[in-house]
Amino acid sequence: MKITVLKNVMCKNNAVGEDNRQQFKDHKILTLNLLSSPGAGKTTLLEKTLQLLHKKYKTAVIEGDLYTSRDAERLARFDIPLIQINTEGGCHLDARMIATAMEGLPLNSLDVLFIENVGNLVCPSSFDLGESKRVLLYSVTEGEDKPSKYATMFQAADLVLINKTDLARACGIDLQVMKQEITKINPRAKIYTLCAKDELTLSSWISWIEENLNEIKSR
Repeated sequence: MKITVLKNVMCKNNAVGEDNRQQFKDHKILTLNLLSSPGAGKTTLLEKTLQLLHKKYKTAVIEGDLYTSRDAERLARFDIPLIQINTEGGCHLDARMIATAMEGLPLNSLDVLFIENVGNLVCPSSFDLGESKRVLLYSVTEGEDKPSKYATMFQAADLVLINKTDLARACGIDLQVMKQEITKINPRAKIYTLCAKDELTLSSWISWIEENLNEIKSR
């Protein structure tokens, strides 16, 4: 009986996710679901990314957190549409939450929507939010073995960003080994290395966003 309930929950989530995706397609919005473990640097990456993009493109953020709005407060200075979702202990965002949040967004004028998911390498991988792409932020401080330990999350990623590369030597991390471990689990995912605090390392990430946005706008 419990398995049946779980299947029903997932079917309903996926149906709402498809509805969300169609709305994003209709409005030609690039929607990026940002995933990572806690502390990997999602909010820092968003801050630096918005610094580079928000004057050129119409951007918005849906911020997911268990209880606080601290991450959203860090992004408020950009004066963009920003919606906080508190899951009240839930370990992930779901499609219904995104559908509700979309009601407060100016979809007709948006180019890029960032969804910062709850920090977790397990639950978020199973829930389709209707995103265009899944972006996984993977910090060198987590070690080289996470792709195998959390294969479902890495298999679902369209892009993996290896973050905090400035700490690789101190953590005894071989970046090439890290990339090989990711590719072993997900050969289709693109992989970029960066340090989210350093804008000079974000060029490939920014170019990837613009390439995917141009593709959506040209459809």
